[in-house]
Amino acid sequence: MNLIEELSWRGMIQNIMPGTEDQLLKETTTGYIGFDPTADSLHIGSLVPIILLVHLQKAGHKPIALIGGATGMVGDPSFKGEERNLLSEDVLNHNLEGIRKQLMKFLDFDFLKPNGAEIVNNYDWFKKITFLDFIRDAGKHITVNYMMAKDSVKKRLEGDTGMSFTEFTYQLVQGYDFYWLYSNKNCKLQMGGSDQWGNIVTGTELIRRKANGEAFAFTCPLITKADGGKFGKSEKGNVWLDAARTSPYQFYQFWLNVADEDAIKYIKIFTFLPKKEIEDSILEHNSNPSQRILQKKLAKEVTTFVHGADECEAAILTTQKLFTGNPVEKLGLLNESELLQSLEGVPLSNFPVSRIEEGIDIISFLSETTIFPSKGEARKTLQSGGISINREKVTDVAMQIHSPQLLHNKYILVQKGKKNFYLVYCQ
Repeated sequence: MNLIEELSWRGMIQNIMPGTEDQLLKETTTGYIGFDPTADSLHIGSLVPIILLVHLQKAGHKPIALIGGATGMVGDPSFKGEERNLLSEDVLNHNLEGIRKQLMKFLDFDFLKPNGAEIVNNYDWFKKITFLDFIRDAGKHITVNYMMAKDSVKKRLEGDTGMSFTEFTYQLVQGYDFYWLYSNKNCKLQMGGSDQWGNIVTGTELIRRKANGEAFAFTCPLITKADGGKFGKSEKGNVWLDAARTSPYQFYQFWLNVADEDAIKYIKIFTFLPKKEIEDSILEHNSNPSQRILQKKLAKEVTTFVHGADECEAAILTTQKLFTGNPVEKLGLLNESELLQSLEGVPLSNFPVSRIEEGIDIISFLSETTIFPSKGEARKTLQSGGISINREKVTDVAMQIHSPQLLHNKYILVQKGKKNFYLVYCQ
């Protein structure tokens, strides 16, 4: 398998160092990607580097996932407007362990295989290096002029906040990672997002100057949305890979609701479906966009990849129960256990049952449950037809919520717009 050819048709190559494709065709090559431990879970922005490593392994090469225990203490300044807060060692260690467990799900770590994956932590080698050792052994090989020529550095120096020495040295620290892996793991390839290109080529330059060696690299474009919004954000914030942070149902819904233009791009990047199947699916989708064929296939593939087939099927079942057939009738037929299972992953909030027993107007209810930040916004959405209670559209702003509307004497299902559900538990 020609890895570069495969990634190119998927739209996953932006920058590539000359000779990279030839190197990958010539021999089994070890390549790595770094992961930033700013949280104890990766989010869907991290899926692209994970998928790059999977593609690398599928092509017969050896993937290394580097978790930045050392670089996480510094903070990558690449194309960021200001310096971020540094994490404590305890928080970093907690985050490192969470990310390590997630990465184990996606790659084959069989050490008996020549291309079995590895996880490394750059703190393991940096903790042994003194500051004087580093500036003598690494710093002398890269000039300040070279480091300042990087776009990511220029942008910060041109801004109002400037750049600390800590951040300025980040590219040299990351470059040393590549040099260390080259010297100790025979790693000749680094991959990453296009915002990492400057840091990555610093590594290839350090290998050339310090080890008289040749290293290779390529980057993937940063993922964007057709409407200009930030990829990977939902109404509730980041879409996480950890089921405790973003449930499989919510995860599935994120992909199911992407725009048509994005679905065409994302199904190439975020799935491993073959080219012919993807092209056929796009043609089928374009002939009948209302069926959302691409979105359904994309959501199923990515949810299965991240959460497994069983969780994906449960998310699909929940979606069907909420969105198909006569939803009001379906809710009434479900027992309490089935109701909660079908709504697994839907945000749950508590509300005093006494307020329901005495009767409460719909606008106050929507505001007091914090489904809406204000009564004004709740009223505006209701008047535009965007509110349903137990799957029945509300048309009267003076409507009262009473005990008979409680499902199993304790729940009320609120729908805001087409996609957003909230289960209110009244006790």
